Amino acid sequence: MTADDLIATLSLEPHPLEGGYYRRTFQSRRCVGEAGERRLMSSIYYMLTRHSPVGYLHQNTSDIVHYYHLGAPMKYLTVSPAGEVAEHWLGVDLAAGQRPQLLVPGGYWKASALVGGDYSLISEAVVPGFDYRDNALAGEFTVRQLFPALLDDLRSYIRPGTA
Repeated sequence: MTADDLIATLSLEPHPLEGGYYRRTFQSRRCVGEAGERRLMSSIYYMLTRHSPVGYLHQNTSDIVHYYHLGAPMKYLTVSPAGEVAEHWLGVDLAAGQRPQLLVPGGYWKASALVGGDYSLISEAVVPGFDYRDNALAGEFTVRQLFPALLDDLRSYIRPGTA
């Protein structure tokens, strides 16, 4: 299947903030939180393509487990709250250091990239469930404030026009 075939078959749509394509596939009926306002878990499909190859640098307060499905390997860059940068590859070539799943703890910044191929399809499980109130997209100002020494390394993962 092509990237366009997968987008149509899985009913994916452009991600409004991060880049790439997505669709929420699950949110639990159970809720958590003092007022019961948060879903216990949610899950999405997420895909980068040749035409939308970057998942821009962002942070979530929830833990997120990423699961590789199809296509080219997907590169992930994570930045800990202390500014420690790590590179991870989602894919099936274990001998090359790729892994079929990746945990990004809440509070870490993350970005993704399609380095080769036409697409990469993954899923994400978010616990507690995803809520845009718990999500921050990094702009140049944010990176300069939090991680000034990393600005040049992270610049290609910052969504253009983001403060």
